[in-house]
Amino acid sequence: MRYISTRGRAPVLEFNDVLLTGLARDGGLYLPESWPQFDAAEIRAMRGLPYAVLAARVIAPFTGGQIAPSDLTAILHESYRNFGHEAVAPLRQLEVNLWVMELFHGPTLAFKDFALQFLGRAFDHVLRRRGERITIVGATSGDTGPAAIEACRDRDAIDIFFLYPQGRVSPVQRRQMTTVDAANVHAIAIEGNFDDCQDLVKAMFNDTVFRDELRLSAANSINWARIMAQIVYYFHAAVALGAPDRAVSFAVPTGNFGNIYAGYAARAMGLPIDQLIAGANVNDILPRFFASGELRATTVTPTISPSMDIQISSNFERFLFELYGRDGAATQSALTEFRASGTLKVGDNLWQKARETFDGYRLDDDETRSVIGDIHAADGYLLDPHSAIGVAAARARRRDPATPIVALATAHPAKFPDAVQAASGVFPALPPVLADLHDRPERFEVLANDLGQIEAFIRAKVSAAGAA
Repeated sequence: MRYISTRGRAPVLEFNDVLLTGLARDGGLYLPESWPQFDAAEIRAMRGLPYAVLAARVIAPFTGGQIAPSDLTAILHESYRNFGHEAVAPLRQLEVNLWVMELFHGPTLAFKDFALQFLGRAFDHVLRRRGERITIVGATSGDTGPAAIEACRDRDAIDIFFLYPQGRVSPVQRRQMTTVDAANVHAIAIEGNFDDCQDLVKAMFNDTVFRDELRLSAANSINWARIMAQIVYYFHAAVALGAPDRAVSFAVPTGNFGNIYAGYAARAMGLPIDQLIAGANVNDILPRFFASGELRATTVTPTISPSMDIQISSNFERFLFELYGRDGAATQSALTEFRASGTLKVGDNLWQKARETFDGYRLDDDETRSVIGDIHAADGYLLDPHSAIGVAAARARRRDPATPIVALATAHPAKFPDAVQAASGVFPALPPVLADLHDRPERFEVLANDLGQIEAFIRAKVSAAGAA
């Protein structure tokens, strides 16, 4: 299995190098040169498999044998061993043909744990064999940072730095980063929004001197291995609901487009996915694109679903690459136009191609609160604000009521307790393992939105760690 950049000018790499590299050297994102294929018999044989066993089957083709099958299986079993539900990603039925897949039973109570528990162990496995060390830098709108830090804490071959927008993540999300007592972990509050944080991370990767000096790697979903691990739970849900003998649809609360792109990848691999619905808050650049064919950036507005307070969705580049027939030059040109003008029109043919699979849906905060309150009143079930948008999108935009649709519940309601309590009247308690989170001391730095200042800070911390 070989990997190519969405911009067409970076070296073609194999899996282990893609894992450690993260962002391609031409600024693009890596994708497999071709999609592995599963036929109906192979998908049918996935029914009833334990989650880690299923994960090994789905992921193995992407590694190209660079991680031995026995090692891959061991890594995956360890990754999901301590999830808080035996099914790892349980399905709960809400209505006729409407299901919720709970992706919040990992150690940081968010769907990011599915990829990052694997990623931390995969990094460790490859680095030990190579005798190398890396510096992970990432940006988070709330959930990636805690999950990446939890997965990489105390690992000897990794220093990890995560940027988050000051005051724009929930207190629980912030504390899951800032209370980790590990010498290799560094939380950085940036005076700006998530898009600023993401731009800073990309700028560090594009600074080749800094990148090579510190051996930068990525835990954000710009790293292909993140998307790869998330593909698994689409197979998990679909086979439980009858695939490949019937199609299944998914509604996904969507910010950086990585989670829903994993569904697109599963479909490209042969999973019969009828429809993918991108749910958004008022930062609705993606639903507007699917409704019109125009990508138009506006100002980021803070909401009660902060993990989706994003205008520049990094993983949308991967989808544009597919729309443009995997033409790296065309993708690069489109992104340059978008960055320059804040607008991109793909044309009717490509828009209609996108609409074959995708729809979008938008909720404001009041509508999101209503969904949380209504579902809790109906059967006592609590959704966090992001998951509520997924459920609302499934109800509003499903094309065929006879096709089962799965809304992805991406975070535990206790990660957003104030919003959930305001909507439902119930204050969701943290699980016992995190019950003392608000009593733990915090450790973080507040830095300006300034690349030079941030690079200097990271360089100094890595140098100090190396001298220790």
